[in-house]
Amino acid sequence: MKQKEKDLFSVRLRVVGGYIRSHQLPKLAEIANKYGRGHIHLTTRQGIEIPYVHIKDFRNLKKELVEVGLEVGACGPRVRTITACQGGSCSHGLIDSQKIAKEIDKRLFGKSGLPHKLKIGVTGCPNACIKPQENDIGIMGIMSKICKQDLCNLCGLCAEVCPVKAIKIKKGKLEFDENKCIGCGDCVFSCPTGAWEKVTEGCRLFLGGKMGKFPKLGIKAIDSIWSRDEVLRIVEQVFEFYKREGRKGERLRDTLERLGLEYFIGKYCD
Repeated sequence: MKQKEKDLFSVRLRVVGGYIRSHQLPKLAEIANKYGRGHIHLTTRQGIEIPYVHIKDFRNLKKELVEVGLEVGACGPRVRTITACQGGSCSHGLIDSQKIAKEIDKRLFGKSGLPHKLKIGVTGCPNACIKPQENDIGIMGIMSKICKQDLCNLCGLCAEVCPVKAIKIKKGKLEFDENKCIGCGDCVFSCPTGAWEKVTEGCRLFLGGKMGKFPKLGIKAIDSIWSRDEVLRIVEQVFEFYKREGRKGERLRDTLERLGLEYFIGKYCD
């Protein structure tokens, strides 16, 4: 990425979900001292940049990155750094967001031929720490569950922790409004008797989010996808849709607003 100073660049690395191995860090420090000005920059998308690199040093810098399994990231109209929380280890996580991000990165990172940049974020649960609604493609972990009424002692704890008040205790009976439920699983985690039971975990898909001069939050395109393979397939279909249907300089949100979400769902997701 070109800087203001003549012949100086900020070198962006390929980092998935903010994941860097400890043995790679000393080499990054060495490279920053050798080719830059002794510091690195942590980006808003969990990436790493080495500023103040002279263009004549770029080739040697790339070679040294490869020595520890690192490579240069992507700029321009292509798939950018894929962000992810620690959903696989977080106590609130419903999906292994790092694993999904790595698989998407493997399939799509750096792919060109797009009208504009394409940003993807994977978050482990509806707490949305990775801000999936701010991405062109946002993936959120969700949970489906059932309540075994015969195990429920009507303690009301699930109703207290439900953030959207989808659960109520009325006249000695538990009532659950599935239309209000956001799939966070707090009821399952809090239930002392095991009355609330997880059925499966899946994903919710948001499309068309973007920040910048004209920010818009992503549209909830598909409320629930219960297969990881299906999630990956649909993400690839979004890429193909944007590549084929998008106009030069148009963000995914603009393409969706021009053609309609129903058009994408009908032609690319069936």
